Amino acid sequence: VESDFATNLAKEETEEEDAQSSYDQMTQENKVTTVAKEQDAKYKVQESKSLDTTIAEVSADRGTSNTELAAVDEYNAKIKDRCVAKPETYEDREAKREAEISGLKQALSVLEDESAFLQRKRHARRSFRGSALIAQ
Repeated sequence: VESDFATNLAKEETEEEDAQSSYDQMTQENKVTTVAKEQDAKYKVQESKSLDTTIAEVSADRGTSNTELAAVDEYNAKIKDRCVAKPETYEDREAKREAEISGLKQALSVLEDESAFLQRKRHARRSFRGSALIAQ
């Protein structure tokens, strides 16, 4: 009975030592894993802050670029309005032609009817040596 007791005691002590060793190894692995995960979390927080800063800068740049693009598009539209020839409608051309024809008819009638524009010939010759006029 004593030998069974000693054998069981030795077996139990060996199992206890193996369990303690296994526990110590697992605890050490958990500590290493915890430290690694804390470092990963720390670096990810730093990376997140860096990315947030980059996002803010890029968003500001994008806003500036969009403002510039809107200004350029507006300027381009104004230039196109001034530079692109727009065809006149038939009604516009006809109205201009009628106005021009009526103006020319009115001018012709004024020139034919009124003698106010007639000039009389007057011959006068100046002497180059004096200021007297010589009438012919």
